[in-house]
Amino acid sequence: MEIINSIITWALKKRIHQIELFLKYPINVQNELLGNLLSSAASTEYGKKYEFKSLSDNIRAFQERVPIVTYEDLYPYIERLLKGEQNILWHSDIKWFSKSSGTTNAKSKFIPVSSEALEDCHYKGGKDMLSIYMNNYPDSKIFTGKGLTIGGSHEINKMDKNSNSYYGDVSAVIMKNLPIWAKMARTPNLDVALMKEWEEKLQLMSEITSQENVTSISGVPTWTIVLIEKILELTGKRNILEVWPNLEVFVHGAVAFGPYEQVFEKLIPSSDMRYMETYNASEGFFGLQDQTDSRDLLLMLDYGVFYEFIPYSELDSDNPKVLTLEEVEVGKNYAMVITTNAGLWRYKIGDTVKFTSLEPFRIRISGRTKHFINAFGEELIIENAEYAISKACQHTDATIENFTAGPVYLDEGVRGGHEWVIEFKKPPADEQKFTEVLDKALKEVNSDYEAKRYGDIALLPPTVHFAADGTFHHWMKKRNKLGGQNKVPRLANSREFLDDILGILLEI
Repeated sequence: MEIINSIITWALKKRIHQIELFLKYPINVQNELLGNLLSSAASTEYGKKYEFKSLSDNIRAFQERVPIVTYEDLYPYIERLLKGEQNILWHSDIKWFSKSSGTTNAKSKFIPVSSEALEDCHYKGGKDMLSIYMNNYPDSKIFTGKGLTIGGSHEINKMDKNSNSYYGDVSAVIMKNLPIWAKMARTPNLDVALMKEWEEKLQLMSEITSQENVTSISGVPTWTIVLIEKILELTGKRNILEVWPNLEVFVHGAVAFGPYEQVFEKLIPSSDMRYMETYNASEGFFGLQDQTDSRDLLLMLDYGVFYEFIPYSELDSDNPKVLTLEEVEVGKNYAMVITTNAGLWRYKIGDTVKFTSLEPFRIRISGRTKHFINAFGEELIIENAEYAISKACQHTDATIENFTAGPVYLDEGVRGGHEWVIEFKKPPADEQKFTEVLDKALKEVNSDYEAKRYGDIALLPPTVHFAADGTFHHWMKKRNKLGGQNKVPRLANSREFLDDILGILLEI
């Protein structure tokens, strides 16, 4: 195994030189990439409609002619792809769709995944993740054992009359199409990893992987915690290092890691344990942590994705200002717009990011364009909420499991506010202090919230419900949303989720 580890390490490090190329010439790489995307899709229905052939790599002409779209705008085209038509948004056949939530009508999104997107984006991101990790930690023994990936499931696309395509969680789409060498290096086998019934899958994963030499884990923090706790219950061990003594890295994404950090420190009590964040969405692989001392994400510029950015202040504009990479500034919130090698043209992905560096381009995910609370002009985003939750946990010796929040709207004789439902692995020593620190921390990171909270005139202190263990699991199960790719909606500008989960509190 040591020889295999050395060979794979050598092969992966060769990619570092290509990464250095886009670090040195980021704008040139992006401009050339856009030209290639336009040329590749010039003969598609969408390409003919917007005359891609005459655009070449003229970014201004591209921005003037091709509209910014949401999923709802593109769905008529995607629906035809789901039914088996081809050459609509992208030139190569679409056989896979990544399924996710987040549409305005609360139904699933089906994101087309081309062969190019798999090879040049998702897989390239996975290989780069390993390349950068091995470059940062040359003493790594990661390939002497197995990689544990916690993913979702897939199924035949029933809309395709020829049953010639499939859809599933992005993790399932990736795992199903992995090359043989990658499948051999992971655990459990795909029959178990891609099971649809989540609770049965957890049991089988626990039984199988507890017998393996696991050296790395990839997954969403929340579901990884659930699996590790299941394994500890099964084995009777105190922490996961007693099961996997050679575990050295957890690669995580999808939700912020900060609120779960203390949980992992207890489950994996080792100062040598490494953590690496990635930005891998249904629509593509966009960034990864490339530094050992910072969680900033390096924006990957040669993955077949062309990036544009809308200033947060312009989100509600009918004709928003749209910036390219060379126009962004450090510290400002932007909604990300992508054009991809799977046929998403100037697509608003729904995420907001903040640049921390321009040389090279590094970002942090700051929230969602739809998942926020702005009932009173406070513009509370997920980044604010997660910071405040972490602060409150630190000050009250608490450990979080899950949370959601929404507005208490102004009514006759009633002032507005925010209402939170928070479930803990370890409840706070002082609930009142927890709420006070949460409120204070929100004021620290959000001046609009602080202004609205002044004197309790516009916004009352937050109301926090301290939920019983298992509340969110029960709620997600009720909504048929159990699984590695389904995330609890953290913030909402309505009370839809909040009222639903408050009803669960009365049931358990």
